[in-house]
Amino acid sequence: MTYPNNPYPPQQPGEGFPPQPAYGYPQQDAPPPGYNATPPGYGAPPPGYGYPQQQPAQPGYTYPQQGYAPGGYSPYGNSYGQPPLPFAHWGARVGAYLLDALIFFLPGFILEIIGMTVGTDSLDCSTYSSNSSSSYEYSSGCTGGSLNTVGLICVFLALALFIAAGIFLVYLEGSSGQTPGKKALKIRVVRESNGQPLGFGLALGRKLLHVVDSMACYLGWLWPLWDEKRQTLADKIVHTVVVKV
Repeated sequence: MTYPNNPYPPQQPGEGFPPQPAYGYPQQDAPPPGYNATPPGYGAPPPGYGYPQQQPAQPGYTYPQQGYAPGGYSPYGNSYGQPPLPFAHWGARVGAYLLDALIFFLPGFILEIIGMTVGTDSLDCSTYSSNSSSSYEYSSGCTGGSLNTVGLICVFLALALFIAAGIFLVYLEGSSGQTPGKKALKIRVVRESNGQPLGFGLALGRKLLHVVDSMACYLGWLWPLWDEKRQTLADKIVHTVVVKV
């Protein structure tokens, strides 16, 4: 359609203002021929990007094994390829027992001695004689000598201390492997298989099984003197070892 009084001459397509793009996202001009928008090797992520890659093992290094605590005991070396912890000597074990006895059991023994001496009634003995036509007959009798109230209190307190001290020592060995005596002499009781603490149940069983060590003239207590792993018979039954730390 044309207008007779139009002062502007008709224009051909492409002349004047550039054509407006279609409504929506802006369009991008096509790259010139031969242009590569992606540099060589840029399409894939570089090696190691994202999840870390496993590094090759260094000579002499072993990766941590599952089940062994860092620095713990293992019969084949600990989790970092270091040599196993040395077994504790018999003298160190005896010294630890003596220190624990002085700390935990000596007060009970003192109370027991007090109960048997101060807490005991005095003993009163009398002798009687009878005369007959043929011979003399003698008889004697004693009264007292039993525990009084003070003695009974001391004995029961001593018994309570013995039981409490034994349970506490079992707890320490089960949780950390070290009693005060073992800590002073730098030794620890652990499981033979993985070097972990015993737990209360196994530690209690180990204590009770020391009765086996007392058989045959206390031979089990002397077994660490010549044993390769320096174990008592109770240690062999429950599979525990005492090591230096």
